Amino acid sequence: MTAEEFSLQRSDLPDAGQWAELIRGVPVVLQPPDLEHGNLVLNFSKAFSAYVHAEMYGYPCFDLGLKLESAPDTVLFPAISYFTEGERFSEMDKDYTEAVPRIVVELASTNDRRSNINERTALYHQMGTSAVWIVDPHERSVHIVRKGAAASSRLTESDTLNGAPDLNKFQIIVGNLFVEPKWA
Repeated sequence: MTAEEFSLQRSDLPDAGQWAELIRGVPVVLQPPDLEHGNLVLNFSKAFSAYVHAEMYGYPCFDLGLKLESAPDTVLFPAISYFTEGERFSEMDKDYTEAVPRIVVELASTNDRRSNINERTALYHQMGTSAVWIVDPHERSVHIVRKGAAASSRLTESDTLNGAPDLNKFQIIVGNLFVEPKWA
């Protein structure tokens, strides 16, 4: 199946394809994420919103497909893709894109998302993504994997996730990513 065919048929998959990806031409349905996954996305969205309004630099897209391989096609849906090039918000209404995000945020919130995280990270880097931030809800940590770096760095709840050099002035205390909203 091609990326185009997948996009047209995705809604026919379980859960209307919300948790489906295309891996080398084959649709794969991932486990639905838990509530903590949603809290992480919410907290990142608030932090990115504040950053975008203050700095006017780039924009995040949530659950946007990234076409990473062709013939056979691979389309992955990371939690967040942060773009800093091209027309602002040009990727927002697409099912998937071949544009290269500066940063990808992966949430290792289910077993299937955790099991192939190294392969996913390698594909993002091959695409040209500078950094992959892997949030591990079990460890309550963030692993930053930079393209071309020999090792990743691991931040714990008391550390500050600093976006430099890709998103200068972006900062959030890692523990704040795991805070449940008061209405939960």
